[in-house]
Amino acid sequence: MSNESEVRKLDRNEWLSQAKRGILEFSILLLIEKKAMYGYELISTLNRWEVLSTAEGTVYPLLRRLEKENLIESSWRETTPGIPPRKYYALTRGGTEMLRFMNLDWLRLVHAIAQINSDEEVGYGKQSE
Repeated sequence: MSNESEVRKLDRNEWLSQAKRGILEFSILLLIEKKAMYGYELISTLNRWEVLSTAEGTVYPLLRRLEKENLIESSWRETTPGIPPRKYYALTRGGTEMLRFMNLDWLRLVHAIAQINSDEEVGYGKQSE
């Protein structure tokens, strides 16, 4: 592999890592909106999609931050006899409201990128939304 190819690969990996940071928070909130989930379950679910694949060392600090910001709440639940209780995460009312705004912002962002990426002429200045 040439040095130029190595740099491109590193740049691409760094770009993807930066893009995933915000999307990961959004993805976690979307998942626990559907049902309360425990940490490992969230990680396993995210890992179904290679682009969202992540590690415990990323998810658990994010869950603690989201809980500190009162976007999610946690509770310990007994699941199966003989298995230690699991810490489940669910959206708070504030988390539900934040997710609503995130959804709207995400749709606007995807729409803007689609316009830029399309064959449509892209003008300068503010685009209508």
